[in-house]
This record gives sequence, C-alpha cells and structure tokens, in this order.
Amino acid sequence: MRLLLTISLLFWLTAASAEGVRILVQSSPLAGSQFHALGEVRSQMLVGDTLTLVREPDNLHDRNAIRVDWRGRQIGYVPRSHNRAVAAAMDAGEPFVARISRLKDDPDPWQRVEFEVLLVL
Repeated sequence: MRLLLTISLLFWLTAASAEGVRILVQSSPLAGSQFHALGEVRSQMLVGDTLTLVREPDNLHDRNAIRVDWRGRQIGYVPRSHNRAVAAAMDAGEPFVARISRLKDDPDPWQRVEFEVLLVL
C-alpha cells in the first residue's frame, strides 16, 4: 500500500511540475455579463475553457476591477465582492489563470457562468 501511495505521489508531482501547480483561489459567478459579449459567444463556450483576467486599476466604478475575457472578448467581471484579494495579488505580480467551471441557461445573468480563479506556482 505504501509503495502504491509513493508511486501515485511521484506521478502526481511529475504531472504537476509539467503543467505547474495550480491552487484554487476562488469560484465566482460572472458579474456584468448582460452588458458585455456573453450573449454573442455563450453558445460557443464550454466548461473548462480558459478565461483571461485583466486588471483595470483605473476603472471608474471599482479600483479593484478585474475584467474577464473569453477568446479576446470581454464577457464580464470578477464580482466586486470577490475581487479585492485577487486584485492585490495581481498588482503584486502573482500569476493567475481562470477557467469556466459551470455553464447554465438561466434568466438571471449572475447564474449563467461560474468560473474558477487559480494561482499558478
């Protein structure tokens, strides 16, 4: 049993080092999607798709704003209630990636896309 556990751990470490270790920082609904391109691109999106996080420190509505893009199209923002720590870490140069974790057809725009923010080590 111990040998199997050791082999599994070595395999995981090898796989993790090839891709980098990613730590889940938060899972959030997408904010503001009704004002951006989500309606135009939603049918093309898949769970697991990579999202790009873009800091907007000069945003007039929220100095911690983090824009969320899918394939170069803005689809919304990290919710204001979830963005403070990630914004500070991004400003400090920490590398983050994001991905779609859930897609749902829902009349409430806050329920349509859920995404995960991951810190890359």
